[in-house]
Amino acid sequence: MSVINQPEERQTKGSYMTSTIPVVDVSDSEAKQKDKTVEHELYASREKIYVRKITGFFQTVRKRSLTLLLAMYFVLAWVNYDGKPLILFDLSERKFHLFGAVFWPQDFTLLAFALIICAFGLFFITSLFGRVWCGYSCPQTVWSFMFMWLEDLFEGSRNKRIKLDKNKWDLEKLIKKSAKHLSWLALAFATGLTFVGYFYPIRELIADVFTLSVVSGWAIFWVGFFTVATYINAGWMREQVCIY
Repeated sequence: MSVINQPEERQTKGSYMTSTIPVVDVSDSEAKQKDKTVEHELYASREKIYVRKITGFFQTVRKRSLTLLLAMYFVLAWVNYDGKPLILFDLSERKFHLFGAVFWPQDFTLLAFALIICAFGLFFITSLFGRVWCGYSCPQTVWSFMFMWLEDLFEGSRNKRIKLDKNKWDLEKLIKKSAKHLSWLALAFATGLTFVGYFYPIRELIADVFTLSVVSGWAIFWVGFFTVATYINAGWMREQVCIY
């Protein structure tokens, strides 16, 4: 009897396994998933981020480093050494004044090597310590934090800024928004003026800009260009610039 029943047991087991392990065709779902991946847009519109104040050791280090970098940027353009600017890229005369040394076009090879060394140093520090440059030294970070500080100064803390944006336009909102944007434009203008001051003696540049001298028409153009670029990048598009 056991010999006769053995095939029936095997048949029963086979049918049991067939009924409990269904075969599902997933080719269509995989194709749909690929189509969804292809149709996904790489660009997203700007979503305003309301930054709150943060305290701590690393935040203190960041504030001090940003303050030092800003001070160096705005002050070094005014410093003279031995009757000449400490830093001046004189394109018309084709010579660079860097900390008392003068570099001519034939010395650009040395400058190129110096920039290459700085680039590899940046790559090494980034791979070793992470985004130290982005968090503590990047110009976009420096100016974005200055713009956010002005925003906090005129519009208040994070919750107050959110509430202000949701409120309807009235005299208070108009005053706060106007003061913020005027301060942004003032900082952007100082940034553009100082930047061009590294290529055009800044004392002469200020006199020419405020008197609208025709001789320095290109200098006035570049001051305006960098003013607008700074205002847009650090004020309106700071999230987009860092992402893209």
